Amino acid sequence: MIGRLNHIAIAVPDLAAAAAKYRDQLGAQAGPVQALPEHGVSVVFIDTGNTKVELLEPLGEGSPIGGFLAKNPGGGMHHICFEVPDLAAAVGVLTSGGARMLGEAKIGAHGRPVVFLHPKDFDGTLIELEEVAPVRHPL
Repeated sequence: MIGRLNHIAIAVPDLAAAAAKYRDQLGAQAGPVQALPEHGVSVVFIDTGNTKVELLEPLGEGSPIGGFLAKNPGGGMHHICFEVPDLAAAVGVLTSGGARMLGEAKIGAHGRPVVFLHPKDFDGTLIELEEVAPVRHPL
């Protein structure tokens, strides 16, 4: 069902400082800051060549990242995101097997539908699923 690892998300207390560390100390390519008010975060994607690291900073008072950072003031890994070709089908299979979604599907940072799965159902790890177009192989 799941496809490739799309990104690993790290919550940070200072987005600009974190992006600068990845750029200046690790030599990574850092994208622009994106504000995602529907998700309560600002993000920067770091391109690693084979996947991405998503740096997350709280945006606004009710940000879910704010609560995470209150428990982890220095930041830390927040979630991992896997690609799926059909989000509705994946959610159907997962929920019929007992997995719980956190809220409804929303449009994510890449402009595609995403959903989050409860960390208690996946060994303490928050999982994001992102719908991507299936890969078409030439005949």
